[in-house]
Amino acid sequence: MDPTLALAPETLARWQFGITTVYHFLFVPLTISLAALTAGLQTAWVRTEKEKYLRATKFWGKLFLINIAMGVVTGIVQEFQFGMNWSDYSRFVGDIFGAPLAFEALIAFFFESTFIGLWIFGWDKLPKKIHLACIWMVSIGTILSAYFILAANSWMQHPVGYKYNKATGRAELTDFWHVLTQNTALTQAFHTLSASFLTGGAFMVGIAAFHLARKKHIATMKTSLRLGLITVVIAGLLTAISGDQLGKVMFKQQPMKMAAAEALWDGQDSAPFSIFAYGDVSKGHNSVELSIPGILSFLADDNFSSYVPGINDTNKAEQEKYGPGDYRPIIPVTFWAFRWMIGFGMASFAIGLVGLWLTRKKFMLPQALRTGEDEPPNLVLFKNKALSPKFTKLYWIVALWTIGFPLIANSWGWIFTEMGRQPWVVYGVLQTRDAVSPSVSQGEVIASMTVFTLLYAVLAVIEVKLLVKYVKAGPPELTDDDLNPPTKIGGDRDADKPMAFSY
Repeated sequence: MDPTLALAPETLARWQFGITTVYHFLFVPLTISLAALTAGLQTAWVRTEKEKYLRATKFWGKLFLINIAMGVVTGIVQEFQFGMNWSDYSRFVGDIFGAPLAFEALIAFFFESTFIGLWIFGWDKLPKKIHLACIWMVSIGTILSAYFILAANSWMQHPVGYKYNKATGRAELTDFWHVLTQNTALTQAFHTLSASFLTGGAFMVGIAAFHLARKKHIATMKTSLRLGLITVVIAGLLTAISGDQLGKVMFKQQPMKMAAAEALWDGQDSAPFSIFAYGDVSKGHNSVELSIPGILSFLADDNFSSYVPGINDTNKAEQEKYGPGDYRPIIPVTFWAFRWMIGFGMASFAIGLVGLWLTRKKFMLPQALRTGEDEPPNLVLFKNKALSPKFTKLYWIVALWTIGFPLIANSWGWIFTEMGRQPWVVYGVLQTRDAVSPSVSQGEVIASMTVFTLLYAVLAVIEVKLLVKYVKAGPPELTDDDLNPPTKIGGDRDADKPMAFSY
C-alpha cells in the first residue's frame, strides 16, 4: 500500500471515528440494560418491601450512574467529529440526520436527564411509587434515545424517504416516518436492544458471582445473579432471532456485506456457512476453507438451496450500476468480525444457560442460604452433590470473566456493520472518500485523534477504578429513611433536613 494513501485524511478520519465510536458504545448497552434492570429491582421492592430488592436497586443504580456519566462524556465527541472531519458528509445528510438527532436530544436525552435528576435526588423527597416512575422514565428515555440514533444509522445502511436536490447537492427529507419505521431500522433496533440486555445481564452475573464466591451479600447477590442469568438467556435468544432477521434484511439490501461476512467469492446455490476460511484477496479465492453446505442460503433466504451472490459477482454488478471502482470491503476484517460477534455473544448465552441449571432452587444452594442475608460460616455456598467442587468453582470464575464477552461482541458487531458497508458512507449514494472535510489536513486529524485517544485512555482508567471501587464495596447498608420513604411529594420529615444524595 502507498504510505501516503495509508495516512490520507480519509483513512485517519475513519480511524478516529472508529476509535471513538467503539469506545463510546462500550457504555451504551450497559446504560440501556442497567436502567431497565434497576427499574425492575426497584419495582420488586415497592411491591414486596423486601430489603434485598432495595439494596440491589441502590447497588446497581450506582453502577448505572457511573456508566451513564461516562457514556454522555464520550458521546459528545461523536457530534464534534461530524463538523471536524466529515463536513461534506454533514452537508449532504444534514437535512436527513437533523430530524432523528433532534428527536434524540429533545425527546429522549433531555427527558432521560430530567428523570435521572429526580431519581437521584428524590429518594427522601418523593413517594416511592412516584420515585419508581422516575427510573422507568429514565429506562424509556434510554431506549428512545437509542432508537433515534439507530434510525439515523439505518438510513446510512439503506437510504429511504428522501430526494436528491441537484441544485444544492444535498439529500432532502421527504418522509420522516419512513426513515423511522423502515425494516432496516426496526430489525437493527431489535438486534441492538437485545444485545444490550445480553450485556447488562452478563455484567450482573459476573459481579454477583464475584460476591457470592466470597460469600458476601448473599440474599442481594443471589437475587441479582438469578435476574442476570434469566436476562442473559432471554436476551441471548432474542439476539439470535433478531440477528437472523437482520441478516435476511442485509442479504436483500447489501449483498456485498453478506458475501464478505462469509468470504464467499463466487455465487452458489446451497451456499455454505464458513466456519474458517483463509484466502488471497488479490486472486479472489480461498486457499483453505471449512464450511457447512446450505447454511448461508438458509440464513439469507430461509431456503437451504437458494442462490447467494458472491463477492466477485456483487462487485461486478456494482461496477455496472455505480461506475468503475472496487466495491469490496476489507474481507478479513468483515469475515472475522462477523464470527467474533457471534462467537462471544453466544458464549455468553451458553454460560447463562449453564448458570440457570446450576442455580436451580432445589439443586445447588443449601436451604439455609435461601432465606437468610448472611451465610452461616460452616456452609459451603455452591454445594452440589451431582457436580465436583472444581467444576462449580471453574464456572463462577468463567461467569466473572464473561462480563467482557458481550462487550467484545458488540464492538465487533459495529465494526462489521460499518466496515462491511465500505466504500459507502451512505450505501449506494455517497462514498466515504467524498464525505471527508476537504480543508482538514493530515496533521490536524492526527493531532485530534491523538488527543481524543489519550483522553479516552484517561477516562477508561477513571471508569474502571470507580466501578471496581463500588463493586468491591457491595450493596449499601440501609437506613430508616431508606426503608420509610415519604408519603407525599417534598417529604414529610424535617423541612430543614438537607437533601439526601444516595450516591
